[in-house]
Amino acid sequence: MKYSKSVVSRFITFILGGGQGSRLYPLTKGRSKPAVPIGAKYRLIDIPISNCLNSGINKIFVLTQFNSASLNRHIKNAYHFDHFTNGFVDILAAEQFDGNTEWFQGTADAVRQSVRNITINDFDYVLILSGDQLYQMDFEVVANYHISQNADVTIATIPVGPKDATSFGIMKVAENGLISSFYEKPNKDILHEWTSPVDDHIKAEGREYLASMGIYIFNRSVLKRLLNENPTATDFGKELIPVALESGLTVASYLYDGYWTDIGNIESFFEANIELASELPRFNLFDNINKIYTRPRQLPPSKLSGNCERSIIAEGCIIHAKSITNSLIGIRSRIDQNTVINNCYIMGNDFFETIDELINVEVPIGIGKNCFIENAIVDKQAKIGNNVTIRGDKSLPDEKTDRYVIRDGIIVINKWAVFTEGEVIGLVD
Repeated sequence: MKYSKSVVSRFITFILGGGQGSRLYPLTKGRSKPAVPIGAKYRLIDIPISNCLNSGINKIFVLTQFNSASLNRHIKNAYHFDHFTNGFVDILAAEQFDGNTEWFQGTADAVRQSVRNITINDFDYVLILSGDQLYQMDFEVVANYHISQNADVTIATIPVGPKDATSFGIMKVAENGLISSFYEKPNKDILHEWTSPVDDHIKAEGREYLASMGIYIFNRSVLKRLLNENPTATDFGKELIPVALESGLTVASYLYDGYWTDIGNIESFFEANIELASELPRFNLFDNINKIYTRPRQLPPSKLSGNCERSIIAEGCIIHAKSITNSLIGIRSRIDQNTVINNCYIMGNDFFETIDELINVEVPIGIGKNCFIENAIVDKQAKIGNNVTIRGDKSLPDEKTDRYVIRDGIIVINKWAVFTEGEVIGLVD
């Protein structure tokens, strides 16, 4: 069925900025989760915003609370609309006001506290998204599905197998696409009761459980009523969605079978980024239609010598490495001679050091000569001297220090951390 694009003009979007992001520490030490760099030149927040803009939805609010300064700065510098459109990407920060002295207590509470700031906007539907997921979705199609189902609420769902089903909220969906019940993280003993009708090819893969993606469409009046009638409910998935089902509202499932990953911890973040450098990644950065937007920068092209395989190199880099393999190299990275980078995400830098600084400081920003870095994330402005070895491995125990963290065998170098000549971190031969 071919739908008109006019429906998306009746939507506004809330993108949830997330909590403290403790499972992504130390990447969230000084920034919110949506502000974490991804894909060598983007931020996580660019993904949901780009999905909205590609779908024709251009009234977007980003709800923030923790460590929001860099996120605010990025959005201000990245998303400018001309004078002939009513589109915007605005920040709605948690705030205290008469009758409320609490910060956001959860996803539903964040929206409840923020709706008072959007009453002047003309809209019929509310799209609610997470700020820490990697996917490409046409919300125009989801919007029209919501309307065609005459739904009060629509939840985007993704088919998963039994191994993953216990980690998600699982929907019981009928043949007509309507959700009859919901269970938050069912245990293995009752999983057999929570299968839903899916296409034959999905069923053959054993993915018969429909998991919530944390992507919702609400009719405006329905959302207002649910929030007002349930003033203590703080979370959509755990509280408001079950209430909607129990009260007899029409709740539809939009089944999505494309690539989607929740950036919940260091391991999932690392794997999602490294896969972008593969020959045929499931998330396509090189798409003429589903573009990923970000802050435009006036940077020079990168200068590269040495071998480079299956890697993404952002702008403004000066690289004299011996080899770079299966890695992402972020903006303004500096990597010196005879250094080996393997299976890493080097986030780059926010500025260039001058020639005098590079010559006169003991350890300049960037990665020095004769280094070996493997299975690691190096945050911005890290200073790694000559002959340093940083080698992550699954055999390493989790560890947290002032300069780095080890999680699931991945070594994460803190922003601005300094490593002097000859240091060895992680696996030792």
